[in-house]
Amino acid sequence: MGPLQGLKVLEMAGIGPGPFCAMMLADMGAEVVRIDRLTQKGTGHRANVLNRGRRSIALDLKNPAAVETVLRMIEEADAIIEGFRPGVMERLGLGPDVCLERNPKLIFGRMTGWGQSGPLAQAAGHDINYISIAGALGAMGYSDRAPTPPLNLVGDFGGGAMYLLTGILAALHERTTSGQGQVIDAAMTDGTASLLSPFYGLMEMNMWTADRHANKLDGGAHYYGSYECSDGKYISIGSIEPQFYALLLEKCEIEDEEFLAQQDQSVWPQLREKLAKLFLTKTRSEWSDLMEGTDVCFAPVLDLEEAPSHPHNVARNTYVEFDGVTQPAPAPRFSRTQSEIKSSAAMVGEHTESILADWGYSESEIEQLRAAKAI
Repeated sequence: MGPLQGLKVLEMAGIGPGPFCAMMLADMGAEVVRIDRLTQKGTGHRANVLNRGRRSIALDLKNPAAVETVLRMIEEADAIIEGFRPGVMERLGLGPDVCLERNPKLIFGRMTGWGQSGPLAQAAGHDINYISIAGALGAMGYSDRAPTPPLNLVGDFGGGAMYLLTGILAALHERTTSGQGQVIDAAMTDGTASLLSPFYGLMEMNMWTADRHANKLDGGAHYYGSYECSDGKYISIGSIEPQFYALLLEKCEIEDEEFLAQQDQSVWPQLREKLAKLFLTKTRSEWSDLMEGTDVCFAPVLDLEEAPSHPHNVARNTYVEFDGVTQPAPAPRFSRTQSEIKSSAAMVGEHTESILADWGYSESEIEQLRAAKAI
């Protein structure tokens, strides 16, 4: 019984941030119905974690009967999520104006890379492009090579899905007083720019530069970064505060006085070289035994296969196995209304008839839709 129990959400099937937002809503108890294309290639995969927790209905949205089906469902929905290019929903006959006319309380969540307006609104793009113009990619990586893409965590999921989710929840809260729905324009460029807010503040205070690998938190500082160990594996340290840095020097038995100039950026490169040589003298496991759990601010760098087995993650059930698939557990955690994984990913159209029945369609109406090849 998650905190969003009773919330009814329609998800126009897509990729990336839309499905991730829908997964979060489903994990937290919302009833999320994924509207798939009837002509979609492939049927999906049970192990697609991004699609967990919701049922699938397959519709031919070029068929007027299918469009009317969506509109009828919208009358009963609290929110709808779509991630098409601007104008696609309007051309389908499912734009915000039409939907809000059918249900004035509807929250209409729109997820795009560039936003609903602007000179790039109709251009194709992916995470790497959105975080590029927002300024995030240019701040990541080493100064002597091209910027390093941070997976698609920053644009798709951080700047995209999380801002769409925040917008939906905020609009739902506002609806409790106004009684009205509204449209959410969630753009990955906007969300990524928002994530950069603290760094713009730091630049204004002359505590950050636009140069890569030259700042406290981008790997420029010797006391904040990752280092290779003797076994080819890596560790990370984040000994920013003076007391944590002092403990790092103590644990590493460093007596070199040059290390006392922690914030002297001119010596960061040579101090990093010295630390790199030091960390190559032990294995990752040996460094973990020495520093993990202390105030050094230390952690072993684990890969995707190793992370689920780390004792801390095991103790907190951070990763779980569901239907034979190891995957991250729902987050965040609630003291009373716990989130849960309700099901593995549905096959395309797997629940078409049961969804329609649950949303008020009679057997004869379902048969009419099938005869019209709308479902």
